[in-house]
Amino acid sequence: MLRAKRRSFKYHVGEALGAGIFLFVFCEYLIYYVVLLQCGWPVLDPQKVDPIIPAPQPVERPVKAMFIADTHLLGSRKGHWFDKLRREWQMYRAFQTAIVLHKPDIVFVLGDVFDEGLWCSSSEFENYVKRFHSLFAVPKNTYLYVVAGNHDMGFHYVITPYLNQRFMNAMKAPSVKRVTIRGNHFVLVNSMAMEGDGCFLCRSAEVALNKIAKHLKCARGIGECNELKSIDRYSRPILLQHYPMYRESDSLCSEPDEAPEEIKDIKFRERWECLSKEASKQLLDILNPRLVVDGHTHHGCRTMHGQDILEVTIPSFSWRNKNNPSFLMGVFTPNNYALSKCYMPEESTVISIYTYGGFFIVIYLLIKATQRMNRHNFLKLD
Repeated sequence: MLRAKRRSFKYHVGEALGAGIFLFVFCEYLIYYVVLLQCGWPVLDPQKVDPIIPAPQPVERPVKAMFIADTHLLGSRKGHWFDKLRREWQMYRAFQTAIVLHKPDIVFVLGDVFDEGLWCSSSEFENYVKRFHSLFAVPKNTYLYVVAGNHDMGFHYVITPYLNQRFMNAMKAPSVKRVTIRGNHFVLVNSMAMEGDGCFLCRSAEVALNKIAKHLKCARGIGECNELKSIDRYSRPILLQHYPMYRESDSLCSEPDEAPEEIKDIKFRERWECLSKEASKQLLDILNPRLVVDGHTHHGCRTMHGQDILEVTIPSFSWRNKNNPSFLMGVFTPNNYALSKCYMPEESTVISIYTYGGFFIVIYLLIKATQRMNRHNFLKLD
């Protein structure tokens, strides 16, 4: 009979072990499906159609785009191995779950892909690139594009031709790039090339921007277009960059993932926390975008420029920088767009689940152990 009691306690230990395994699988895998199933693609509002732009063909599907920022893959200087493992697993599971559930047509990563891109050696940089493509792998029918951030090659004053070329070649990310899909034009810009000082980086970026602006005007039928048009259909572009447009601070931001109250009123420094006034005005004037999406601050914000240019700043994708990270989902046609934000599991929630789950498992074992001891003592007395 005592042997049966021992077997019974082993059975309870097995139950506790099974509960622990389920707790681990839920927190490290299933929770991403539970949370990300709660968000979906936004619905286009017919009342927001731009009447100037011709409607797309009925058979033409809207473009589904996903935007993330500030992944900050850790390097050898600042990255503890457990910190690196924990945060990269979180980003991997969140990203791959989103790809499986929502199947975007195109993904944009808006800078600070790497945390130590400007300091690392060439061999470490190659490892960086391999890790990035492993964590953020996309299926063949999904496109992925990257914008440079200051952690990838440095702020403007420290960027060298080598650092710029290394990132540009590895990530296929020139200072200015136009991506057109189903009549929607996404213009990707290196924020550090917007200093306007005529340097090797800024001068070429300015030329490329003016060329894109000219092609857009030609597609719209404005100006002299002696050269062959490279854009078949005109639509107002979507501007993608790392720095936010010029704003004084995050004080006017009112998003669930906005900056904490203690730092919202801290003034932004031009060319550090945001673009300069001059660069912001230049981009808005040249491109006349319908939407601007950026990152850099690690916190969420929405800002209007004029009457019809919305700017969305998206927070860091990593738990290392944000307890409640999120990403942006957008549906685009040439004459309309809609946005929604998808929130990922909060790190504090996962820690709480582990804490309470582990506590109840231990309590369960203690109760069963106490019951076993009481039965054993009763049998001895009997």
